[in-house]
Parts: sequence; structure tokens; C-alpha cells
Amino acid sequence: MPKGYWVSVYRTISDPEKLAAYNKLASPAVRAAGGRPLILGGRVVAHDAGIAERTVLVEFDSFEQAVAARESAAYQEALAVLADGVERDFRIVEGID
Repeated sequence: MPKGYWVSVYRTISDPEKLAAYNKLASPAVRAAGGRPLILGGRVVAHDAGIAERTVLVEFDSFEQAVAARESAAYQEALAVLADGVERDFRIVEGID
């Protein structure tokens, strides 16, 4: 069964305090839903139309699990805290196998 991934690229971080509060709630919510963070920030070299800002990659055992994690009450609470603190491109994608 193909794995599922959250891919999140932050365009701007306008409120680092909101991001920090989000991280405190999001990390346990993601782990409780079976997510395994593979990339949490770190160095970025952007090419073409890429953005050299914070990038996050989280792996789940399936695409369905990744979708369910995003919809969970615990993660929704984290999103409410984040609110307008960042602008990001967030995607849930299915792996090859």
C-alpha cells in the first residue's frame, strides 16, 4: 500500500510565536495519528520557482491515514492556533508504493 505524505512549504512566517504555539500542538497530534516527521525545517536550496523557506515532510503508512490526521480534532486545534501566523503551501500526496 502506498504511503501518504504531508508536504508543507512555508512562503512566509509573519508570526513566529504563533508558529511555535502551533508546533507544540501539531507535533503530538501528528505523532498520535501515526505521522513520522522526516524533514522539519533545516537548510533549503530552492530552484526554479522554489522558495527557500521552512519545509516540512511527514510520512504516514497510507494516504488515507495522512488525510485523517489532517482532519483530526487535535490537528485542527493546532491549525486554529497557527491561524494567520504563516502563509504556506500544504499538500497531502500519495507515494509510489
